[in-house]
Amino acid sequence: MTTQMTTPMTTVRHVKTGKVAELATATWSNCLVIGNEISMSGMTAHPASRNSVLSTYEQTLVVLGKVRDLVEAAGGTLGSIYKLVIYVKDIADKDEVGRARRDFFKAPYPCSTLVEVSGLVFPELTVEIDAFARLDIDLQQAVN
Repeated sequence: MTTQMTTPMTTVRHVKTGKVAELATATWSNCLVIGNEISMSGMTAHPASRNSVLSTYEQTLVVLGKVRDLVEAAGGTLGSIYKLVIYVKDIADKDEVGRARRDFFKAPYPCSTLVEVSGLVFPELTVEIDAFARLDIDLQQAVN
């Protein structure tokens, strides 16, 4: 006789917030919580970038604000964000991105990767960020 072990399915929540638009026609989710992991789609400054010309510094702050809003809607805090992958159209903007990160986060900062890309979804965008977070951590409690 064969006994089959079943593993319980991990709960998945689709998180939405009025602070970060998720179009009804979108073929992606902005934020899913899978167990303790918060998974987010790449965030850009759109639509704020369509309403006015924003520097890379300003776009980065808008994006980080969206990430924070999604993490908080999922039940986490700013300290739950442990890694960022940042895509910039011009690597020369790395200092603007760094300044925005310093203005937004406190040490210890999330781990990070910065990559130059040839283009983003809309021509006025200069930065897009993938963020990784967990509900069971708080970087502000990290031991140095």
